[in-house]
Amino acid sequence: MAAFLLGAVLLIVQPQIVPSRPAVNSNAETSSQSVQRELLKKTSQKNDFKENIHSNGSCQQLPQTIIIGVRKGGTRALLEMLSLHPDIAAAESEVHFFDWEDHYRNGLQWYINQMPFSYPHQITVEKTPAYFTSPKVPERVYNMNQSMRLLLILRDPSERVLSDYTQVFYNHMQKHKPYPSIEQFLIKNGELNVDYKAINRSLYYIHMQNWLKYFPLDHIHIVDGDKLIKDPFPEIEKVERFLKLSPQINASNFYFNKTKGFYCLRDSGRERCLHESKGRAHPQVDTRLLEKLQEYFHEPNKKFFELVGRTFDWH
Repeated sequence: MAAFLLGAVLLIVQPQIVPSRPAVNSNAETSSQSVQRELLKKTSQKNDFKENIHSNGSCQQLPQTIIIGVRKGGTRALLEMLSLHPDIAAAESEVHFFDWEDHYRNGLQWYINQMPFSYPHQITVEKTPAYFTSPKVPERVYNMNQSMRLLLILRDPSERVLSDYTQVFYNHMQKHKPYPSIEQFLIKNGELNVDYKAINRSLYYIHMQNWLKYFPLDHIHIVDGDKLIKDPFPEIEKVERFLKLSPQINASNFYFNKTKGFYCLRDSGRERCLHESKGRAHPQVDTRLLEKLQEYFHEPNKKFFELVGRTFDWH
């Protein structure tokens, strides 16, 4: 690899934000870096990848963990909480590499360039909620790395539908565009509109089946999004264990913000909350319609519980 042999030249890099940690020995090849090179060789036709290495020993590398979804399940909260751990380097934006064709055609070098600079001992994480429900994504992730550790955060399917609608509604409101009421999406010819995309996204067992064709269940950790909202620390502890991280995040990293109505983060004395777009109130829905929605999800939820060998406190 030409770029690797010319490591000295790579000391001159574009100005990028890098972790403010002590420099490490860049000559020492870690197992993760070795795995990355093998992945690049297998997936590259031209084998012309460049390693973006910083003089302090950090570099951009393929993620070892991906938060694959689910949309409006709490992926941003999960990423922010996980970022409290010093051994986590998280991509700031949703990358949409595996589900957007224009991005996927750019190849793995483009994907690596979207990653944060991290040190050899750190785990690089990216999150794109649409991955979970995109049919092509599981195979594409598998082809890149069969050992990928996946994080999936789920909420009560009915609540997730309401959150899905709420996000799109506010997006239209901000652009001063009219948007139909939720009843107009949920009801069609007097019956529940099962073709509504937000409902399809909540049929977890269908999408999970697709992922289990490529990854064993022990490579997919399911985070209970409802519990993460109510009591985040125990859920983050489970994620730490799944990723084999040392226990660094503790209960003091979380505090309940009464004004916002949800937990915020405290890191080295600095307090931060999620964006104001999070935790928005759901639209008022007729009780009978809500019951009809919950009833519809009863059987799909049961199938999902059987599929993953675990139950959740969903209606």
